[in-house]
Amino acid sequence: MSSIQLYDTTLRDGAQREGVSFSVVDKLRITQKLDEVGIHFIEGGWPGSNPKDVDFFNRAQSLALHNSVLVAFGSTRRVKAKAEADANLLALANARVKVVTIVGKSSELQVTQVLETTLDENLNMIADSIRYLKAKGLTVFFDAEHFFDGFKVNPSYTLRVLEIADEARVDCLVLCDTNGGTLPNEITVAVEAARGITDVPLGIHAHNDAELAVANTLAAVNAGASQVQGTINGYGERCGNANLCSIIPTLKLKMGIDCLSDARLAKLTEVSRYVSEAANLVPDAFSPYVGSSAFSHKAGLHVSGLAKWAESYQHIDPSQVGNRQRVLVSELSGRVNILHRAKEMGVDLPPKGKEAQILLERVKLLESRGFQYDHAEASFDLLVHRAKPDYKPPFELVDFMVVVENRRRPPTQRGLEEMLSEAMVKVKIGTEIIHTAAEGNGPVNALDAALRKALLQFYPSLARVRLVDYKVRILEESVGTESQVRVVIESSDGVEEWQTVGSSTNIIEASWLALADSLEYWLLKQKAPGNPVITTSNSVNP
Repeated sequence: MSSIQLYDTTLRDGAQREGVSFSVVDKLRITQKLDEVGIHFIEGGWPGSNPKDVDFFNRAQSLALHNSVLVAFGSTRRVKAKAEADANLLALANARVKVVTIVGKSSELQVTQVLETTLDENLNMIADSIRYLKAKGLTVFFDAEHFFDGFKVNPSYTLRVLEIADEARVDCLVLCDTNGGTLPNEITVAVEAARGITDVPLGIHAHNDAELAVANTLAAVNAGASQVQGTINGYGERCGNANLCSIIPTLKLKMGIDCLSDARLAKLTEVSRYVSEAANLVPDAFSPYVGSSAFSHKAGLHVSGLAKWAESYQHIDPSQVGNRQRVLVSELSGRVNILHRAKEMGVDLPPKGKEAQILLERVKLLESRGFQYDHAEASFDLLVHRAKPDYKPPFELVDFMVVVENRRRPPTQRGLEEMLSEAMVKVKIGTEIIHTAAEGNGPVNALDAALRKALLQFYPSLARVRLVDYKVRILEESVGTESQVRVVIESSDGVEEWQTVGSSTNIIEASWLALADSLEYWLLKQKAPGNPVITTSNSVNP
């Protein structure tokens, strides 16, 4: 097969994922991103169901789409209603789009048990709705809901639904695995049966309840489907929809179907993360192709192989989908991991020297004490720099103290006690000792405030750095409050983000280690070529 139409339903089906609610502005911006990557059809929503989608289609008229066609979604007419008087169909006709998709039942049991009408009336509903919308000059796609489940129970009726839609001059018949429980071999049989009774292009719309949505979509393509429906990151109701971020590169890179240009495919990781941000969801690091861990390598044997042959432990070049290779450092690493990561940082360690081996032993020792560097690369980078004999840290801890006070209230206000945290920090910057104190909302916040108060006098640009996330992991639950704890802090300067780690039996010390690393790492990065050079003169402007 040489041609596939990509149909995105993130803005409707994807928005049905629990916890996701796109604003109209979100939907407009995602539409523009999908257009940039070259998606052929973008389903914007259901204008007959809610005011937000009506607003979206009105405002979408101002979008300058270059590669995509906007689609409005709806359903067939209601039971025993007239198509020309059906509010849903009228909303579709007035949505000011050229393409609409309507959903209708293709399963006998769905018709009798859910619609509670006759099989003939369901066929009339489908035909009437398609004919009405075609008479309005619209391109019409028909989502045959529950097609595969219906095919298992009564294949003759399910195929008759397709024939009726064909007779009404539908433009594409989309076969839906609505409950997401069909197996790939069953998909193949049903799609081939549909291909045998109609020449209308077929589409596939798969859900992921059995973790088979991507596999089922590819099986349908092999069996003759030419329109592929799915969502970015596989977002959708229950377990989600078919994931376009997995389907698209597989079609192009594995099956030889040129559904996107190379340049647009390279935008896929960016689009994936953009939609995650708009959905207010953390990107799945382990998502195929586009996840930050999709091309990460931890085992020393793997990294050694990659150094000799790039394809030894990864199935594609990550840059093809806009991603990148990452070499992780941990107790499972070998010297080659250390050398590779140091080279990425611009630090050349002698391949035959003892420096890499010393660093490796240091990492293994620290990880035995609770540190973990595969997701705290900033802390590992600091380990490398600190191992250099000429490295001078931008600041050094002399001492710190944290006081937490419980301010009691009168008996009538018990349960409303105030907790006051105050931190005192003494750091050395150059030859100067700076002693500061600050209050905060908790001991870590107080430490952060006190440390910044000292450092901002010398490095005012540190004001750009903020703490984004703070995670605590108990490593030895069996020993209760004496457990070793790991603290991971994520920081950002508004452009880049980085993670640092600290570990101790004292949660305040673990927090301090991660916090100090986060600021030292940023200051170190500013010394890199092309970045402003940090000075310890407090008279210099940021």
